[in-house]
Amino acid sequence: MKNGNGNTKLILLHPYIQKQGSSNRLWLLAFLSIFTIAFLLTLIYTRNSIPTTVAAVATAAPSGTPPLAKPVVDALVHYASNYNTTGHMSNAEMKMISDVLRKCSPPCNLLVFGLTLETLLWKALNHNGRTVFIDENRYYAAYVEEKHPGIEAYDVQYTTKISEMNELIAYAKETIRNECRPFQNLLFSDCKLGLNDLPNHAYELAWDVILIDGPREYWPEAPGRMSPIFTAGVLARSKKGGSPKTHVFVHDFNRKVERISSNEFLCKENLVGSQDWLGHFVVERGDDNVFQFCHSHSSSPPSSSSS
Repeated sequence: MKNGNGNTKLILLHPYIQKQGSSNRLWLLAFLSIFTIAFLLTLIYTRNSIPTTVAAVATAAPSGTPPLAKPVVDALVHYASNYNTTGHMSNAEMKMISDVLRKCSPPCNLLVFGLTLETLLWKALNHNGRTVFIDENRYYAAYVEEKHPGIEAYDVQYTTKISEMNELIAYAKETIRNECRPFQNLLFSDCKLGLNDLPNHAYELAWDVILIDGPREYWPEAPGRMSPIFTAGVLARSKKGGSPKTHVFVHDFNRKVERISSNEFLCKENLVGSQDWLGHFVVERGDDNVFQFCHSHSSSPPSSSSS
């Protein structure tokens, strides 16, 4: 007779085990509930606050960088004009240019012929626009760019001579309906006075202000400023987009080459002011059917002397 109790196994479930499993599940459920509520509250708050935040940012930060305050501009001009060296512009000349730059609608496009003592000033005054410098010395242009990485400078090869000014102006008048017409893309020009080796974008940008303060040398075999002045006149009349008017400043305007070239290609009727050695012209966009630079050309032929 088998003993039935010998093979009988008794399994006891301790109530603590059941309580422990239930407790873990309750904690997990509580944690998930709290996390869900926190997520929903965050989502609701974020959605409500986004329009307010965007509106506040739009109000506090208007589009574009604001122009320099007038006291800042005046201070920059003051210290630049009082720099202890020779060869820089006068305070009155700098102020005439800075006044135009302050009123220029951003982004203002400024083209400067010549790397001078005022280079950093022009870049600073036009901080809300694009400033491009053209210089005849490729090594100096590279040096300035290396020393001041924010400067955009290019070199150009001039083929003119001051001693040939009279012949070049006579040639421009003879070919005014062809190579040297006032309205054209100089990139493809064969005019002896036109600069066609500037960077391509120089012919595409609508320049608001052009300053001619180079080339520097002034002697019979030096290139002179006939080409920059002619080029400025064509760029202003051929511009596409932007303001229909271009402010053109010619430094050393009292010198014969600058005065005669300006009268021929920027025109006396467009001269709106002068200060010391600086001439200020405002040239309007032209028409490709017009083959003259000046509406009322009354200047006499240049004399044989160009010194």
